[in-house]
Formats: sequence, structure tokens, C-alpha cells
Amino acid sequence: MIKRLLIANRSEIAVRIMRTAKAMGIHTIAVYSEADKAVQHVKLADSSICIGPGPATESYLSIGAILNAARETGADAIHPGYGFLSENPDFAEAVTNAGLIFVGPTADVIRQMGCKRTARQIADKAGVPVVPGFDGTDTDDAVLLAEAKSIGVPLMIKATAGGGGRGLRRVDRLDDFTDALASARREAGSAFGDSGIILEKLIEDARHVEVQILADSQGTVLHLFERDCSSQRRHQKVIEEAPCATISDETRAALTSAAVKLASEVGYTGAGTVEFLVDEKGAIYFLEMNTRLQVEHPVTELVTGLDLVAEQLRIASGQALALTQSDVSISGHAIEARLYAEDPAQHFMPQTGTLGVFDIPTPAGARLDSGVIAGDTVSPYYDPMLAKLIAHGQTREDARLRLLAMLAGSRIAGLGTNKAWLSHLLKSEPFSTGATRTHTLEHSATFLPVPAIKQALAIALIMQANALKESPMPGLGGWTNLSGAKTRRILEVAGERISVETRQTKTAQGWDITVAAEGETRIASFDGEIFTYKGEKVHARHWTDGNHHYADLGRWHFAAIDITHAPAEKSGGAGTGKLAAPMDGQIVAVATANGENVSAGDLICVIEAMKMEHHIRADMDGTISELTASVGAQVKARAPLATITPGEPS
Repeated sequence: MIKRLLIANRSEIAVRIMRTAKAMGIHTIAVYSEADKAVQHVKLADSSICIGPGPATESYLSIGAILNAARETGADAIHPGYGFLSENPDFAEAVTNAGLIFVGPTADVIRQMGCKRTARQIADKAGVPVVPGFDGTDTDDAVLLAEAKSIGVPLMIKATAGGGGRGLRRVDRLDDFTDALASARREAGSAFGDSGIILEKLIEDARHVEVQILADSQGTVLHLFERDCSSQRRHQKVIEEAPCATISDETRAALTSAAVKLASEVGYTGAGTVEFLVDEKGAIYFLEMNTRLQVEHPVTELVTGLDLVAEQLRIASGQALALTQSDVSISGHAIEARLYAEDPAQHFMPQTGTLGVFDIPTPAGARLDSGVIAGDTVSPYYDPMLAKLIAHGQTREDARLRLLAMLAGSRIAGLGTNKAWLSHLLKSEPFSTGATRTHTLEHSATFLPVPAIKQALAIALIMQANALKESPMPGLGGWTNLSGAKTRRILEVAGERISVETRQTKTAQGWDITVAAEGETRIASFDGEIFTYKGEKVHARHWTDGNHHYADLGRWHFAAIDITHAPAEKSGGAGTGKLAAPMDGQIVAVATANGENVSAGDLICVIEAMKMEHHIRADMDGTISELTASVGAQVKARAPLATITPGEPS
């Protein structure tokens, strides 16, 4: 049995693997970058070692650094987790060549199934249906354009390596094909070091259903039933569930049989996932095989009662599966939601900063897989996922309501997350009725963030309550000792400056606080701990970082900057010609040069942050006069990128 396990990953999945390994009596070893020296997976490991600077290419993606760490710490096995090097056959091969156990399939299997082109060909040979498309080796732009015309639109451009929605582009017009191809190649090359491409016909109104398999080195292959991963944004899974509630027994049998057949054909060992599209008639089409543990594996664990990491470790140690197919059954329903540090109100812009408050309840039937706690800092170097919230119930509706309660009971302050959007999705008619398809989130009812004025009122009210609570002389909490006297604060919310008037009145139970701005008024009672607003009790959390204020009221969390005593703001806004980086990241493309004429909306450069591309566009017509952006450069948030001198483009 494995004795010393090095986990070649970070954050949530590293913590998850450690939990099981420790329970099995295995010594756990964490690797970390210089940016991660104070994070949770490092603190929870039995031992840890630094493997390089913050950028993943110099640390978590460095095979040499990880193998050196394994030698220095006396590891006898390496678990790759998911992402990073988990599906890199060269890494798996290097691990075994070093005399260590790789927790996963062989390098040859990873190489075959990790290439979508080869995987399609193997599936076709095994009699598993594949999506119509082009998987040839000649991927010259002209060849691919000709094949795209033959396939017809809509179609998908797909990176042959990796996953997670990166290197994937939908094309609805052939006129857009060339630009989409270039973008997919660039993103795939950056994320996976491989810019290979295949084309597939888009199966519309499809469900994304995947089958979890386990296989030992003795030739036994089992399926653990399926997961529905149709809730996706930009091809990135957001909400996953098990089992799929909308397929027939016949379709389920076809899916699980095909997955076992494919795994047997390729000689698979370990935990893996075979992904399919299921159309409206129940026909199935093979998409790809993930030769690793999936992000969404907890929903399978909750409905089967199995620990997939424990099974991985036993299989890697050479043990035979102690289960037969008849031992595997489904109990109830489980749903998982991915909590990301991103702001839906700003086109899901990744967020960085300190988590001043991070409190998520886990009552019976609830599970939290997290890599962060309050006080941790979220950096720009890695994927923005903070945690996974998972709920289990006897029925799908039980699980859905339990997950909604987890989100409503959570309190997060310090940076923006997608939790309000997740609640919006779980409450939406398509999800609640089981009608979600892979395209649903792109066309569902618009998520409307709380207007800036309402956010300002809420934060001003909470700021005043905290001032009253913390003041040694309660009458002075609002900067005045006169009950009913008014205080004015100027808050900046979502780029807007809002003047809020505040006053409080002492009551037997605490205070009645009134806030008003731009004709809107809110009145709430505060007893020193809990607010009462329109008869409803509200448990709010507040955190400050200098003049930055963050508040969470349950479903929503807000942020504001107190600029009451700041100098008057100069006029500005859209159309200034001063382009700056919206977040920390790396410039991966520059589309213009000094002296070039541009029009509003033209692409200036592309910044990659947290594995996503962000396009910076001209905000006015004019001429590029100060271009500081250069390919490969690391930039900080608000760093200048370009200046546009006003003028009509020639």
C-alpha cells in the first residue's frame, strides 16, 4: 500500500485528496508555489515543499520540479488531482520511470484518450457512437475551413488536448470561423501546451451526460452510473448532478455499456469518466474520456456511498476492486454547484483579493469541498474556483432546496463571487423542471444584479450599524451624539458615486436606522447582532479593508469604497482613451501598434487571467499613441495598457 503520497496539485482538490489519504494512514505531502505558501493545502499536509514561482508554468506544470520534490520528500506515489499535469502522459511516464506510483492510468492510455482525435478513433473502432466531424491530422487553416464548410454550421472547434471548456469555440457563421480557430488555438496552446484541433457538428438541444468508471489492473471495469453536466456557461460546467433525471432506462443502459466497453478496449485502470452528448431522441454520442478524477466526483460519491479517492489509491497500489457491478447502486439524488471568485455583473470577471469572511453552512445532507478559509488570499495565477457546494436528498427536489439553503446561509466578504447567480440558476424554471440543455444558460432569463443605489443603501446601513455596535459610546457611533441627527457618506459602488444620508434613533431593543439616497429610503431595526427589515430577520456580515467595505446579506454580497473624505473625482468614464488592465494577468496577444488608427470596439490586446481570456477593446475612435502592452508581459490590475488620442479613424 502507498505510504507517502505527494499531491501534485493545489487548493480544493489537494485538500480533498488529503482527507481520504490521511484517513487511510498515508503520509501526505503538499507541493506549493511561492504564491501559495500560506494556503490551506499546505497547512493541512503532513509535510510540504516549494516547487517554484507563482506562474503555473514554473511550478505546478513543471515536471522536473515535482519529481525533485518527490525525491526530496521520500514520496512513493504521486496523485495528480485534476487540471495541471493530471492528463499529461509525459508526466505519468516520468513518474513511473522514476520508480514512483502514478495514481491514474498508464501514460499510454492517457496519451491515447487525452487526444480527442485518437479517442474518437478508438471509440469508433469499439462501436461507440461519435459526433460527426473531422479528426484528421492535417489541420492547416485552409483544410479546416474546407472541412467546416463540409460539416456545416453550427459546429464546434475543439482542442484535441485538455478540457474545462478551454480551446473550445462555437461557430454559427462560416465568416467567423477563421477568428474562432485562431482564438481556440491560442487558448489551447496556453492552457495545454498543445494547439491541435478537431471539428465536430454541434448537436443542438443536447444534454451533457457522463459515466463514472472504475477499473483495476486485473481487468475488472465497473460503472458508477451517470452524472448530468448540462448546466454550462461558455462550455464550463457550473452545476452537476447525479443521476441524470431526464433519461430513460434504455439510454442509461446504452451510456454505461458504452463507457465500460471503451474503458475495456483501451485497457484503462483507475477512476475515469466517459463523456457523452444525449439528443432529444435519446441517441448518444461519445465526446471524450477524462483520464483523471473529475471536479464533480462528489455527487457520485454521495449517491453511491463510495470514496473515489480511496478506490484510486487502492487500485494504484495494485489491489483488485472489492466490488462487483451488482454492488453498485444509487441512493437519492445529489447536486453540486461550483463557487467561483468572479463577478457575474461584470461579465464574470475573475476577482482577486482577501476573503475577509468565508462561512458556508454544512447541515445534514450537505457537503463542502473547499480549498480556502476566511483570511486566505485569492491570487490571479490559478483557476478562480473557491469551493464546491454539494447537497444530497432523497429526491432531486430535496437536493435542490438543500443546496439553495447552503447558498442562502453562506456569508462571503472580501471579493465578488457567483453565488447569487448560482441561486438564480437553481431557482430557474429550466433547472427546477429538469429541462436544462448545454445551451440553456446562454439563453436563459437574464441575471439582474442589484442596482448600485440599492447596494449603496444596504452597505451604508450595515456600516452605520457596525459603527453603533463598536462605539464605546453608542450615541457617538454615527459621528454625532444627537439621536436623529443626519450623517452623509459618499460611496463608490460599481463605478458610481452615491451620496447616502444616514440617521439612527435609539430604541429599547437597539436602533432604528434610516438610509436614503436619490429618492430611495430604507429603514431597518438593529439589535446589535441582527437586522429586521420589513419584518424579516437578516443576518449580515461586514468586513473592511481600509476604505473598502464588503457586506453579505445571504443571497447577495456587495462591495463599496467609502470616498466621503476623498478628493473630488475628475470627470471620466467610458471614452477616456486610457485603457488599463481590469485585473492581474498576462498579455497573450496584441492586435495594434503605436500610430495605428482604431475605432471604438476594436480589439487592442488580450489578457489571460485565471485560465480565461479577456479582450481589451478601444473605448473611442482615435490613434494609438502610448501602447505599453506587449505579448508575454505580466500586468497588475489598473496598469496602463494603451492611450488613444481622439480623432476620426482614417
